Amino acid sequence: MSNANTSKSATPAIEAEELPKAIVRRVVKDKLSELSNADGDGGDPNNVAIHKDALLAFSESARIFIHYLSATANDICKESKRQTINAEDVFNALEEIEFIEFIEPLKAALNDFRKRNARKKAGAMKVKVDKKRKAEGTLKENENGENGVEDVDVEEVNEDVPSSED
Repeated sequence: MSNANTSKSATPAIEAEELPKAIVRRVVKDKLSELSNADGDGGDPNNVAIHKDALLAFSESARIFIHYLSATANDICKESKRQTINAEDVFNALEEIEFIEFIEPLKAALNDFRKRNARKKAGAMKVKVDKKRKAEGTLKENENGENGVEDVDVEEVNEDVPSSED
């Protein structure tokens, strides 16, 4: 009876460690399409067939790689007497496990990610500040001296608006 209980409790743990199949499939198809285009074949990712076993092999390989890389990065972090793994620890771990060719593309991707997030954060902050100013009933003039509202002569507007007397 205890065997049945352990197998049932072990199943969710295994499923929790699995990578999402749709994401793995998309990553594999995108890469195969990219390679196809580089070869001049003009490959369409929808025309690439991936057997279920191959998808499982990709997924399991990626999971194992992530575990190995994270354990190595964790060791590097602990050697530095820290508890939080940072990006530099991951770069050093990649070097230690001899995946040096991944470091520069990863750094470039991380920089792009940081720039996108900084723009999103700045945009969100601007919206928040604008809402606050609007709620306070003020709009701060920007560098050009404009407040985003066109100056309009009230008399001109009144001339264009039909009066109730007409």
